[in-house]
Amino acid sequence: MQLEALAFDVFGTVVDWRGSIVREGKALTKRTGVEVDWKQFADAWRAEYRPAIDRVRHHEIPWTKLDELHRQILDQLIERFDVNGLNGQQISTFNRAWHRLTPWPDAVAGLKRLRSRYIVTTLSNGNTSLLIDMAKYAQLPWDCIFSTELCHHYKPDPEAYLMAAELLDLAPHQIMMVAAHHEDLNAAQALGFKTAFVARPLERGPNPADITIPDLPFNIVAKDFGDLADKLGA
Repeated sequence: MQLEALAFDVFGTVVDWRGSIVREGKALTKRTGVEVDWKQFADAWRAEYRPAIDRVRHHEIPWTKLDELHRQILDQLIERFDVNGLNGQQISTFNRAWHRLTPWPDAVAGLKRLRSRYIVTTLSNGNTSLLIDMAKYAQLPWDCIFSTELCHHYKPDPEAYLMAAELLDLAPHQIMMVAAHHEDLNAAQALGFKTAFVARPLERGPNPADITIPDLPFNIVAKDFGDLADKLGA
């Protein structure tokens, strides 16, 4: 496939955002006594992510980095969930919980294997400082960190994917987009990128239903990063 680089979606694909936000919320409860259903809170926070970035993509609001969008959503959720007793510093610290997300169990080892043969980079809607903090916190072995903040276009805008090709000095077909989300992969594939779907059935919480990996029109469908490394010969 003349493959030179792998560009990874991060939230949900590399890290467990839901479990991490729930963990951070429970820690906040221990520190402050504030009682919240943190699973519902995490789901609500993430549910507002796409509408928020779409307002930027559709030019309803100026370019706004993800940390600021997360804070706007958080302020709304504090009212919706009737959260009382948090001061400004506690709210700001909790907003940065997105900088401290835990990787899926296979992520770090799988990335190290893949990095032995390919360039591995983020291609995420997370802002640059968020992705750097997360990489240090989770010990993610990226060769480079590409944030859509660099081009002021959120995925799935074409400009976000083409930015990665330009910065790597590679043609789209030499890069594989890796994600757990169909829309991300479809957008990259339409521009000539190779694509790998990695199943993350627990992204939105435990699901007792039988999980099967669907037959999807991507170059690779993998169970996890170890399986992806096997299939790419890393």
